[in-house]
Amino acid sequence: MASDRTNDPDYVRPVRRLVLAVLVILLGGLFLVWRIDSPRVEGFRTAFIDTVVPNMDWAMAPVTRVSRMVEDFRSYARIYEQNQELRRELQQMRAWREAALQLEQRNAQLLDLTQVRLDPQLTHVTGVVMADSGSPFRKSVLINVGGHDGIVDGWAVMDGLGLAGRIAGVGQRSSRVILLTDSNSRAPVIVQPSGQRAIVSGDNGPMPVLEFLEAPEEIRPGDRVVSAGDGGVFPAGLLVGEVLEGTDRRLRVRLAADYGRLDFLRVLRSRPTERIEAPGTLLRPLDAEGRPLDPSEQPEPLAGTLPND
Repeated sequence: MASDRTNDPDYVRPVRRLVLAVLVILLGGLFLVWRIDSPRVEGFRTAFIDTVVPNMDWAMAPVTRVSRMVEDFRSYARIYEQNQELRRELQQMRAWREAALQLEQRNAQLLDLTQVRLDPQLTHVTGVVMADSGSPFRKSVLINVGGHDGIVDGWAVMDGLGLAGRIAGVGQRSSRVILLTDSNSRAPVIVQPSGQRAIVSGDNGPMPVLEFLEAPEEIRPGDRVVSAGDGGVFPAGLLVGEVLEGTDRRLRVRLAADYGRLDFLRVLRSRPTERIEAPGTLLRPLDAEGRPLDPSEQPEPLAGTLPND
């Protein structure tokens, strides 16, 4: 059976009252002793502090530790704020660094474009690369110059280092450039110093294949490859790259053009070569003094005879 707590013994309440009264008296006396201005009381207080306080280190230890923890937490909060501020500054510095690197790269590309030595007869138009094909089956880019700027389909395109491709599609304000790495790209070249003629064929890889060599054994890695100018596809003497041997044991060309950062491209204006279609237009007949006759002064061929008879 549970005990009834309300039925406390008769001596409990008087004891509680007595303890409370004694405690009040002690606290009041301590307060009075502490407030009395007397040399004897001052000596008593000093003796009491010297006796009790040194033995209270164990009681003050938790307080000391808590105060140190609070101070450490404040210090940690300050360090955290400084760290966050440094992170923000570092992020800003990275953004500025990236912008500086991009400006440096563009400056280097523009310097390369201005330092490339070309045939004085070749003029050029510089355009900015707007986008690439983004397809694994086609390697081409778009530039912001087109028919409005006089661009003609088939013209050669260079970056600041070497031949990059050719114009294959002209719009009014933009043009498409098929790169040398495209699978539809074929470029006649000359390998120096051997002087052999070959074809650089793109296969959508970073290094096109060198094909149709007459004597491949005479070709060495590192040989210089320049455009041949055959067929009027590209002007002669443009740097294409250098020969190397691929992992498939085939001769390939490490292109001089930096396809990793095609930001600016130079379109070369090339004059079409004169086509000879009619017989007798290459060598004109001579007069009695050995001078070539004007076409309007050439005699008409007789009926039943050939023009060169």
